[in-house]
Amino acid sequence: MARVSTRQRFPFRNTLLTRPVTINTHTSSLLPEAKRRPSLFSPSQFESLLQNSCRSACHLLQIQALLVTSSLFRNPFLARTFLSRASHLCDVAYTLLIFRNINSSDTFCVNTVIHAYCNSRVPREAVVFYFRSLMRGFFPNSYTFVPLVGSCAKMGCIDYGRKCHAQATKNGVDSVLQVQNSLIHMYACCRGIQDARVLFDGMLSRDLVSWNSIVDGYMTVGELNAAHQLFGEMPERNLVTWNVMISGYLKGRNPGYAMKLFREMGRLGLRGNARTMVCVATACGRSGRLKEGKSVHGSIVRMFVRSSLILDTALIDMYCKCRRVEVAQRVFERMREKNLVSWNAMILGHCIHGSPEDGLSLFDVMVGMGKMERGVESDESPTLLPDEVTFIGILCACARAEMLAEGRSYFKQMTDVFGVKPNYGHFWCMANLLANVGLVDEAEELLRSIAKFDGDVSCESLLWASLLGLCRFKRDVYLGERIAKLLVDMDPKNLACYQFLLIIYAVSAQWENVSGVQKLLKERRLGIIPGSSLVDLKNIVHNFKVSNKGQEGIEAVNLMMDELAHRFRLPSFDLGQSSVGHKENTS
Repeated sequence: MARVSTRQRFPFRNTLLTRPVTINTHTSSLLPEAKRRPSLFSPSQFESLLQNSCRSACHLLQIQALLVTSSLFRNPFLARTFLSRASHLCDVAYTLLIFRNINSSDTFCVNTVIHAYCNSRVPREAVVFYFRSLMRGFFPNSYTFVPLVGSCAKMGCIDYGRKCHAQATKNGVDSVLQVQNSLIHMYACCRGIQDARVLFDGMLSRDLVSWNSIVDGYMTVGELNAAHQLFGEMPERNLVTWNVMISGYLKGRNPGYAMKLFREMGRLGLRGNARTMVCVATACGRSGRLKEGKSVHGSIVRMFVRSSLILDTALIDMYCKCRRVEVAQRVFERMREKNLVSWNAMILGHCIHGSPEDGLSLFDVMVGMGKMERGVESDESPTLLPDEVTFIGILCACARAEMLAEGRSYFKQMTDVFGVKPNYGHFWCMANLLANVGLVDEAEELLRSIAKFDGDVSCESLLWASLLGLCRFKRDVYLGERIAKLLVDMDPKNLACYQFLLIIYAVSAQWENVSGVQKLLKERRLGIIPGSSLVDLKNIVHNFKVSNKGQEGIEAVNLMMDELAHRFRLPSFDLGQSSVGHKENTS
């Protein structure tokens, strides 16, 4: 529900909350005290109104006016109930204002404000408010620490989390199950999985939330084997458990196993929810499983009376990656509402997998500068500002169609008109465009000049840009191979060094050397490098060669940027992906 600002909703003075309103009219002053109009509602009726009938901020304001005019706001129980409803229906500033005007605020009131801060955009203030309350004599209980620790998890700040953990121990509530669950979740969100495991192993009793939290924690840090082992040991599972596992394997670049889990879940008679179907549709797209993707689409139609924005966007992404852009376009046209993510999904679908010209036309429709010849009329299309993901698709389309003048124009518009700061993906697309039209030297120079556009770019990123440019444009792998082998010799247990060497060999099509590196990894028992299968490495090279028009569905940046995002510390450009650090095994 939209939250109205405190100033708009509460323009009168704070004293009105605790003082009854006196109307100085001649009529009321002449009436004896006994004959004045009594309150319309009793305290029990107000309680019923707040708990059962109050469904919006407007309702709450009406009840507040009655409480103030009848002097019942002084009733401690009604004041606490009103504060609780305000924390759910209004913004945190209004909740805090109500709290400050309660004469006898107790532990429940403080906990309510902490919970409001936890659900707000400023979760850090929950910790600040807690320690300020301690200085005023506040005595916390177990209900205090669940939202308090949750605020630390939302911030991703392990230092604050440890302070709150110490406070829970000091107050003797660290053994309460709900507090332990919130602590495990906090440490997992802050990537302190070892601390979370110590807590989990030390629990005297565990519930389903405990198991789900620790499994999700291992999935968050990419330890899929440990998560799967715990999944197998779970005494019971629910839909949340299956969603955690499916989304975890999807983020871990194993869409095949995510699909396997979904099928297993179906055999057990469990129906997925919207999150399940989004993950499964994304898995079908990443593994190119069109037949299963159509089955998922059918399941969505049967399960949901009315589709949603996120489900439709996932289907668009899936059909585009399965080379069925025309089907994705039909889904897009039927959408009742669209946001920037859905527009980006359809634009990138045309630009990378379909017709570049259609993608550029749809881009013009999105920003309100033109009309698309088919599908959506421009007067029905919202005027949206494109972001960095939009321009990845646009520049990729220009590279595929060898539209040099248009590519330069869009690159200039990106910075000068729309204020989008170019990142490595945009430079890589422009470099490919330049190389495709024969300007190889200019392409290499563009990659070397990234620092001129972005002063924060690391030396490591510049090194990788130069090396990949050499391998892509001039097939000069000698320098890259020497540096990669030197890194392997210096740190033989670091998988990133082997990944560096694999990609150098892959972009230069030296597949025998790729196999040699994979055998070396097996001999040294170092595990599997994310995205190091032969099929995936060939996909990377396939995506680099954007000049070959005979190849259908070229993904010049989409997969390549996923493979390298963790090295460049850049966001992934896969619309269905929420993090980096994946593992591909489409068995």
